[in-house]
Amino acid sequence: MSILLPTAYLPPINYISECLNSETVFIEAFETYTKQTCRNHCIIAGPNGKQQLTVPVNKVDGNRTLTKDIRISYFQDWQKMHWRSIETAYNNSPFFLYYRDYFEPFFSKKTHFLIDLNLTLFEVIFNILRIEKETEFTEQYDRNPRFAIDRRNVFGSKKPFMVHPAKEYTQVFRNKSGFIPNLSIIDLIFNLGPETVDYFA
Repeated sequence: MSILLPTAYLPPINYISECLNSETVFIEAFETYTKQTCRNHCIIAGPNGKQQLTVPVNKVDGNRTLTKDIRISYFQDWQKMHWRSIETAYNNSPFFLYYRDYFEPFFSKKTHFLIDLNLTLFEVIFNILRIEKETEFTEQYDRNPRFAIDRRNVFGSKKPFMVHPAKEYTQVFRNKSGFIPNLSIIDLIFNLGPETVDYFA
């Protein structure tokens, strides 16, 4: 089984779950870019509950810009703000010190295209999980694809898609905010470490 997904910045847990259950992951590159979705934002659990981290982008062709052409804006120092937020959220998690070096470099070097940043982070995540997954970009836009299960709009929406009821696990601020499901995969990695893959069993 193959799956067709939107590109995603530090994707949510259920996005990764769908990938793990698929033989091949296709990432949509030729859609007209949709703003305010997982394509350029993720959600973590901070001291005050859910916190959204958004990568600012430039749409070079306005509202007709394809996802593959979306450029990252560095007008503001969003990288420093994102990393500070991640440190604040996870510095006291069990595995932050172990995994921080996998992620921190991405918040100091500049990547031109959003789709390239997301793919590289995606590859790092699967490297951490020690899972090999065949990943391909689409080569054209297909409104009704037959080659894969289409999850582009499901994961692109603000409403979280639940593959299955979320299993609870220990989160840093759980005593304060309660358990928050389907956060960015980094929440699972920093809290469960090597047991992250077991969470999806």
